[in-house]
Amino acid sequence: TKWLLLNTPSNPTGAVYSRDELAGLAGVLLDHPHVHVLTDDIYEHILFDGRTFHTIAGVEPRLKDRTLTVNGVSKAYAMTGWRIGYAGGPEPLIRAMATVQSQSTSNPSSISQAATIAALEGPQDFLRPRALEFQARRDRALELLRKIPGLTCQTPEGAFYLYPNCSALIGR
Repeated sequence: TKWLLLNTPSNPTGAVYSRDELAGLAGVLLDHPHVHVLTDDIYEHILFDGRTFHTIAGVEPRLKDRTLTVNGVSKAYAMTGWRIGYAGGPEPLIRAMATVQSQSTSNPSSISQAATIAALEGPQDFLRPRALEFQARRDRALELLRKIPGLTCQTPEGAFYLYPNCSALIGR
């Protein structure tokens, strides 16, 4: 089995795959049934400039049986350090993951687990305003970075990272 690892929005560049890009990738994957997809959706709620989040299995449902989606609450719900994550995918794979996980990680506290459920099931109306705040921070940081001679930086489409290019400064 071979795996394609997919992270959108991307860490560290902030690039976001569009629906059309995911559809194109899905078309290639359909021609290669031995390739499975591991998609890390941890930044799904941190999107900028009106972008929309899409999953590859949502774009191409025929990939659902070979897609493993991992996510967590640390980024969207400001619960960093709580170490709460979750996965969805084919039942045999999830069962195998649960077997390994039960023997290899420490257990999150009951309070953290209850808070996670409350975050996921509770009101979600704060997510968009928070993403807009991250976008404003991104815009300000880009403005300042682009004033530095020799630095360039693509505009991130999501997440909260900047990936400046300093290659023009190397060797000076």
